[in-house]
Amino acid sequence: MRGAIVFTNLLGSSLLLLGCEQPPSVEEQPAPAAPPPPPPPILVDGSATVGPINRAVLDLYASELVTDIRLDTSGTGGGFKKFCRKQTALNGASRPITAAEAKLCEANGVAFVELPIAFDGVAIVVPRSNDWLQSVSVDTLERVWQPSADGTVKTWKDGDAKFAAEPLVLFGPGIDSGTFDFFTQSVVGQEGQSRSDYTASDDYDDLANRIAGEKGALGYFGLAYAVKNRERLRIVPVDDGVAENGKGPIAPTRESIADGSYQPLSRPVFLYVAAHEAARKEVADFVSFYLRAARLVAPDVGYVPLPKRIFELAQLRFAQKKTGSVFAGERIPVGLTIADLLEAETVSVHASSK
Repeated sequence: MRGAIVFTNLLGSSLLLLGCEQPPSVEEQPAPAAPPPPPPPILVDGSATVGPINRAVLDLYASELVTDIRLDTSGTGGGFKKFCRKQTALNGASRPITAAEAKLCEANGVAFVELPIAFDGVAIVVPRSNDWLQSVSVDTLERVWQPSADGTVKTWKDGDAKFAAEPLVLFGPGIDSGTFDFFTQSVVGQEGQSRSDYTASDDYDDLANRIAGEKGALGYFGLAYAVKNRERLRIVPVDDGVAENGKGPIAPTRESIADGSYQPLSRPVFLYVAAHEAARKEVADFVSFYLRAARLVAPDVGYVPLPKRIFELAQLRFAQKKTGSVFAGERIPVGLTIADLLEAETVSVHASSK
C-alpha cells in the first residue's frame, strides 16, 4: 500500500511541476520555413515583327504560367545585342543572326538554338487617301529608297514619271530592325543601304498612324501590322519583274507567301533560345509550348504558318539542343520560299544528328 502512496505522490508532484511550466514565448518558437523564392523572370526581346506572335503565344500560355515572362521589342539587332550579352533568354528575329552577332554571342559564352516559327511578307503600304498607286515595281522601290535618293527623290513624280509631283513622305523601320535589313537587301541590293531622310520607328503601330494621316505617305513593315490597320491603310501589290514567280503585281497574302509568288519580300521569322537558359525547366517548358502554339496563332495575327514538318524538325533541334544557325551567319537568299526553308532545316538537323 505504501508503494501506491509513493507513486501517487510522485505523480501528483509531476503534474504540479508541469502545471507550473510556462508555454514557450513567441520568440522561442521556431520560425516557419520561408517559401522558396519565385524563379527569375523569362526575358524575351527582339523583333517588333515577331512581337504579335510572342503576345499571342503568351496569352495561350497564361493558364500554365508558373513564372514571370516579360516581353519587349528592341528590334532584331537591338535584341541580339542584349541576347548575346546574357541579358535575355529568348530573342525574336525577322532575319537570321549575323556572323558579327554570332561572334559576340560566342565571346560571351552564349550558345543558341535557332527555331523558325512563321513566314512573313514585308508589306508596302499607303494611306487609304492615296488613289493613284495601284501597284509598284521593285525597280521603283529601289529608285525611291536607294541612298542616292536622299534629298533628290522628293515627289512621287521623281520616283515614277507617270505620277504627279505630289510630295513623297517616307516611313519605315529603324536601323536596328531586321525588317530594315531584309528590305534593303531585297530591294536596294545591299543590306543597310538606304536613304536616311525618312521617318523611322520600330513602333509599327506608330508608323501605321503616321502613314494613315499623310496623303503622300509610302511605307513598309511586316504584314501583320498592315492587316491590323487595313481599314486605314492599303496594301500595294509588288511586281518583281520575274514571270516565273507569277506574272504582274502580286499582293502579300497567305497564299502568295506560302507558294513563293510574293517576291522578293517574303521571309521566315525566328525565335532564338540561349542554351544556358534552356537548362531552366520553366524556360524549356515555355519554348516547348511555343513551338506547339506558333502554328495555331500565326494566321490569327497575320502570318503564314509553317508546315508541320518544319515544327517537328524545330522541336527535334530544341530537344537535342542543337546550337548554331542553319544560315551560318549568311543572309537569307533573296527569294527563299517555305519549301527552301524545309529543305535547309532537314539537311541541317539530319547532318547534325550524325
